[in-house]
Order: sequence, then C-alpha cells, then structure tokens
Amino acid sequence: MKKLPTVSLEVNYFKNENKLFIRFPYNEDFISLLKTIEDSRWSKSQKAWHVNNNPKNLKFLFSLFKGKALIDSSKIPFKNKEQVQQEITPKKAVAKAKRFNIPEEFLLFLKRKRYSENTIKTYCSFLSEFIGFISPKLLDNVEFEDIKRYINFLVNSKRVSSSTQNQAINALKCYYQNMLRWERFAISIERPRKEKKLPKVLSEQEVLKMIQVCDNLKHKLILSLLYSAGLRMSELLGLKKEDILYDKNLIFVRNGKGKKDRTMVLSDRIQQLLSIYLDTFKPKYFLFESLKRTKYSSSSVNKIVKSMAKKAGIHKNVSAHMLRHSFATHLLEQGLDLRYIQQLLGHGSSKTTEIYTHVSSKALSKIKSPLDTFLDANTTDFKIINTKDDIININTPSV
Repeated sequence: MKKLPTVSLEVNYFKNENKLFIRFPYNEDFISLLKTIEDSRWSKSQKAWHVNNNPKNLKFLFSLFKGKALIDSSKIPFKNKEQVQQEITPKKAVAKAKRFNIPEEFLLFLKRKRYSENTIKTYCSFLSEFIGFISPKLLDNVEFEDIKRYINFLVNSKRVSSSTQNQAINALKCYYQNMLRWERFAISIERPRKEKKLPKVLSEQEVLKMIQVCDNLKHKLILSLLYSAGLRMSELLGLKKEDILYDKNLIFVRNGKGKKDRTMVLSDRIQQLLSIYLDTFKPKYFLFESLKRTKYSSSSVNKIVKSMAKKAGIHKNVSAHMLRHSFATHLLEQGLDLRYIQQLLGHGSSKTTEIYTHVSSKALSKIKSPLDTFLDANTTDFKIINTKDDIININTPSV
C-alpha cells in the first residue's frame, strides 16, 4: 500500500491575523485543492499556504485531505468544551453583547456623575461586551481572574491599542468600585505602558489644498472651522448658532473635554463663508445639522475629511483630529507661546501641549549639523565621490 504524504497544520499570527498554516512537500494536486478555499493564500516569507483560523476551515481541511494525506495537527492547541466556553471569539462576544442590557443603576450613576455622552457610550459598550464574554456567569459573581481573562482577550485576540485597553479597564473599574464597592482594583489589574506616539500633522499647504478643492459650502465650512479654531470633533458638532460671537471674533465652545467651556478665535476669512452658509442652510438649533434637523454625525465629518484629502492628492490617512494637531503645530511654528496654545486647545496640563514641540519641523530645521559647523570654521576641500561600488569618500584635513 502506498504511503500517504503528510500535511502539517500550525496556528500562528500573520500580519495581525490569526492564521492556520498548511505545510507539505510540493504537490500540485494539494495546491489545486487549497485554491478551492476562498481565503487561502501563499506566503513567500513563511513558505506555506494559510487560511483564516476558524473551526469551519479546520473541519474543511480534514475533509479535503481525507484519503489523500495524513494530517499532522500536533501543533494545533485543541481546547476542551470548558475552555471553549471560557474563551469567546471577538465576533461571538460582540453578538452576545447585543443581547445583554447594561444595569440601569450603573447608567443612572454615570448620568448623575455628569459623564460626557461619549464616556457613557464607551463605558457601556465595554461593560456590555464583558457581560457577553463572561456569560453565563453574572456581573455580581465575577472575580479578578475573570477581568484579567477579558483583558487578555482584548490584547491577544482583538489586538486593541493600549489606549483602548485602558478605556476597558476604566469602564470595569468604574462599575465594580462604585456599584459593588470593590477595593484593590488598581493594584489587581495591571495597566499597559503608555505609548509615546507623536501626533500626525499636515502642512499648511496640504490643509489649504483640502479647503480649496472642496466645492460643497457646508463641507468647506466644516474643514475650515476644524483647522482654523483647532476644534475637537465633539466641539464642532455641539456648536450652536449663538456660539459664534461676531462682534468679538470669537467662538464659544461649550462643554469641551472635562466639561470645560472656553473661547476660540474666529478667523476673519471664515466670517463671510459662515454668513453665506447660514443664509443658505438656515440651521434651527445646531450650527451643523442633518437633513432631519438633528445633530450632524461624526462619521459624516470623517468622510468629508478623508474625501477632501484624497481629492487634494494627500496620500495619508487623514482624520478630523489631525486638523486640530496641525492647528496647534502651526501656531507653535509661528512663535506663539505654548501657554496660549494650551489655553486655546483646552488642555488641563501643559505636558499635553508640550508634545507639539516634538512635532514642529521649523524649530528642527534651524539646528545646524556639527559637521557643517566644523567645515564652516575650517578651510577644507569637501568632496563626495560616488563610485561604482557606492563608496562615499569625504576628503577633509587631518585634525
């Protein structure tokens, strides 16, 4: 009897996705079989075929190679029924979360504490997902180990960012410390290390190009206000007609981050555009309203920003918040004191504003390289010769 070839299966992450790798000696018949799977791909770096790791694909592979090859699945961490119930996939967790309601007592608590709409929405979203994750266990029966298991799920399965991980911890901490009077939460649940990412900004020319290529009056005004006043998305959408103080050239921002009111500069160039917009659209309550006269949505604003960036030929992943970062960076490059920028942005701490000093390119462009300083101070024959072997020779006098 002819010995069957062996097909090895292995589970691993590839390009941030959970994959099932299929390895075997070169076999055209096996390749043809794998091509019948919709999500099958060949990886040059891994030198193996791979498919999405899910029970459906795994079961199909066993049936696909039945009688044609021996399946080596020793590298697949199979789980017993108890483990499968405990470790829920992201899709199942989200589906389950939709079937559970947030405890009304917690929702009323958040509203009494005057948390912002965004914070309430975020906390409820994480708590709802957590309820689905621990099901059939109830919230009141949870232990610290259950919460750690959920955080592991977010980090390892959903691959969330450290800021999203922090938000999830904050949501659960808020519930268990205030509803069930848990102690030692901060000690028992580890926080992720803070990421030190610099804000992404656009140049002045790129911002102006986005505004210029926009031929929709409302969209042009949205772009102009986001940049010229450095507004957050929620602040822009919360603006009312009476918040525009024409006589003082100011914009009154209500309930900014941290429930703080502040005033922002109103660009002289925008006033005429704003006047035409109000005469044309005649908003009733909010400055920007939908067709149903409700508050304009954040998704619509992001679509406008991305669409205009693409139209302007900007090959970056541009967001509405990037215009706020650009506003702050450009003011700093113009020489405005950091304390005023902090006040304009509504930052509670100067440390938050100081991050823009690391982004400003004009300050860096004024720094002279020590090589240039040395060569300027010494008479020297400075030559760069590119040879066929890409060797660079620099002739300088001996020091």
